[in-house]
Amino acid sequence: MPRDWEPDPSLSSPEPPSRVEHPPPTRAERVLALLEVLICSDYPTQLALGTTIAALGYGPASASGLSFTYVVFVSLADTVLLLALIAMFLVIRGERPSDLLLGNRRVASEVRAGASLALVALALGVTILLVIQLVAPSLHDVPTNPLQGLIRTPRDAMVFGVVVVLAGGVREEIQRAFLLHRFERWLGGGAVGVLTTSLLFGAGHRIQGIDAAIATGLLGAFWGAIYLRRRSVVAPIVSHSGFNLLQLAQFLALAR
Repeated sequence: MPRDWEPDPSLSSPEPPSRVEHPPPTRAERVLALLEVLICSDYPTQLALGTTIAALGYGPASASGLSFTYVVFVSLADTVLLLALIAMFLVIRGERPSDLLLGNRRVASEVRAGASLALVALALGVTILLVIQLVAPSLHDVPTNPLQGLIRTPRDAMVFGVVVVLAGGVREEIQRAFLLHRFERWLGGGAVGVLTTSLLFGAGHRIQGIDAAIATGLLGAFWGAIYLRRRSVVAPIVSHSGFNLLQLAQFLALAR
C-alpha cells in the first residue's frame, strides 16, 4: 500500500494573524494621549485661529450678520492645522497614517459603502429631529440655522459646498478616527471614545440649536461606529460629505 500523502507544512496556508496585544498603558502614556486628544479636539485650534484673526482686526461678524469670508477662512485654515497636528502626533509615536486612516480596505468598495451610508445618515438625522420635535419641541431653540444666512449667491453655495466636504467630511472624520484610536489604545476603549467624541461633536454645533446639537452628536456616534467596524475613514468621509451636500441641496431647494 502506498503511503498516504501528507501536505508539506511549508505550503499550507498561514494562520490568520492574531490581534496584537499591547502592554497596559503607563500613566505617562495616558497623560500624553489625553493631551493629544485635547489639542486635536478642535477647540484649541479654532480658539488660536480666532484670536490671531481678531488681533489682525478681523472678526466673525459683518454688517449683515455672520461673515461668510470669516467662516470659510477659519474652517479651511483649521482643517489644515488640525490635519497637520494629527500627522505630527502619529509620526512622533512611530505610527503610519495609512494604517490608521485606510486599514486594509479597498478604497473603491469603501466609497460605494459610504455613498449608501450617506442616505442612511440623512434618514437618521431627519428621524432624530422629528422625534425631538414631537417629544421636546422646546429644544428647537434656534428658529433659523445661522449658517444658512451665509449663502446668498450661487458662488456662495459652491464655496460652501467645498467647505462642508473638506472641513466637515474630511477633517472631522480623520479627526474622529485619530481620537477614537487614542481612546481605544490608551484612554478607556472605543466605546468611551465614541461617547466622548460624539458629545464634543454635538457641542460644536450648539450654535444651530439644542436639537441640532443632539442630532449631530448622534450622527457622530453613527460615523464613529462605522469607523470602528471598518477601520477605514473612507466610508465615513463619503457618508459625512454626502450628508452635508444633501443638506445643502435641500436648503437651496427650499430657498428657491
